Amino acid sequence: MLVEQRTYVLHTGVKLADYLDAYENIGLPAQRPILGGFLGYFVTEFGTQNELTHLWAYADLEDRRRRRATLAGDEQWQSCLEIIRPMIMTMRNKIMYPTSFSPIRTLPVTGGDADTAFTMTPHPAP
Repeated sequence: MLVEQRTYVLHTGVKLADYLDAYENIGLPAQRPILGGFLGYFVTEFGTQNELTHLWAYADLEDRRRRRATLAGDEQWQSCLEIIRPMIMTMRNKIMYPTSFSPIRTLPVTGGDADTAFTMTPHPAP
C-alpha cells in the first residue's frame, strides 16, 4: 500500500472558495469512483497561504498508474481541470509508504488501532 500526497499552492488573488467549490462539486465526484482510496483534503491555517493538500491511497504504483490513466480520460475530470488548473501556481507530489507501526498499513483502511485518529474520542470543552 502507498499514499500519494498532492500539494497545490494557488495564485495570489484566487479565491480559495472558488477552487474548493469547483473541486468539491465537479472534480471530487469524478475522482472518487475512479481513484478510490480518498483519505482527505486539507487547507492551511498557518504557514503557506492558499495551500491545499489531498491524500489518496493505492495498492501499489501500478494501481496508481492505472487509475490515474483512467481518470485522465474522464470528461468530467477534464472539465474540472479547465476550471482549476489556471488557479494553481505550484504542484508537488509525494509517494509515501507506511511504516510497520502506522495505523494505516493496508487497504481497505480500517480503524482498529487504539489511540489513533481512527479511535480518538473528543475531549469535552472546558
